[in-house]
Amino acid sequence: MGITAKELSRRLNLSETAVSMALNNRPGVSQETRERVIKEAEKMGYDFSRLSMKKNHARTIYCVMWRAHNAILKYAPIFSELTDGIMDECRKHEYQLRTIQIYEKIDNFQQTLEDLRVSGCAGIILLGTEITPDICRDFLTLSVPVVLLDTYFESLECSCVLINNTQGAYLATGYLIDRTQKQPGYLKSSYRIENFEERRTGFIRTIREHGMSAAKSIQHELTPSKEGAFSDMLEILDRGDDIARCYFADNDLIAIGAIRAFKLRGYKIPDDVAVIGFDNISEGKIVEPSLTTIDIPRKFMGQLAARQLLTQIANPISHAVKIEVSTRIVKRFSV
Repeated sequence: MGITAKELSRRLNLSETAVSMALNNRPGVSQETRERVIKEAEKMGYDFSRLSMKKNHARTIYCVMWRAHNAILKYAPIFSELTDGIMDECRKHEYQLRTIQIYEKIDNFQQTLEDLRVSGCAGIILLGTEITPDICRDFLTLSVPVVLLDTYFESLECSCVLINNTQGAYLATGYLIDRTQKQPGYLKSSYRIENFEERRTGFIRTIREHGMSAAKSIQHELTPSKEGAFSDMLEILDRGDDIARCYFADNDLIAIGAIRAFKLRGYKIPDDVAVIGFDNISEGKIVEPSLTTIDIPRKFMGQLAARQLLTQIANPISHAVKIEVSTRIVKRFSV
């Protein structure tokens, strides 16, 4: 197997960006450096055939979905709405869209990066729900515009489009308090991602603004899936743990699973326990009772991410931007 561009950069003591520019005949490096890289690449058996992909994909945008523990992203409908929005904008501007998934525990991430580096893609929308700053940083070495969708990292200079999670949780928790006049409990995901951390911030802020102590809110840690939350909540109920009068859940999957468990053990929803979710997934409309939740305009978010990326492709920006999309309460019958 021939040498990769990443290995070339180490061997020549050059940045990966400089090697990519040299191999792809892009401006930004001197002719001397370009010749040095090409000579070493030929010597070490670099596969130049992959560079031919550039012409075929010059107007191709990649939507990359990073999957870590797979608990969140396995619920496909949420993310199909995001990609629908991205696709709409790509078509308007005559760009092709390719969607690829990278499984952290299975796929060869460095090889995927290498393939993207030589593919000639115009830009990348990185679905960052489960991503870490270090992985995102690797994508930023590809020398193409990148927009991070559904998360944000203070440490990175990268434009992003994300939900205003704090605002959504703030609205949800305030609504619970107004309706029940009781201190809400918290159905917390056992898998921590940035979105959930922000939702926790909004929950705690609302509790304190209503003169309550956050430490007194009953919390249960549940798997963020319908089946997992159902099993975990049954165990909690059968153990005889204290139960709150109402709960905010990190997402709808947790809320739906918990409601099933409550009902199985004889609790009436919302008379005995009220529950509000977050995400407004389609199942929330058909469960009994229908789920009060926080709505996210996912297709609109996808469109925004694509517009931002297209702007950066046409006119490279000197400063990254952070675009937060507001949420709203969908009032149904679980509260």
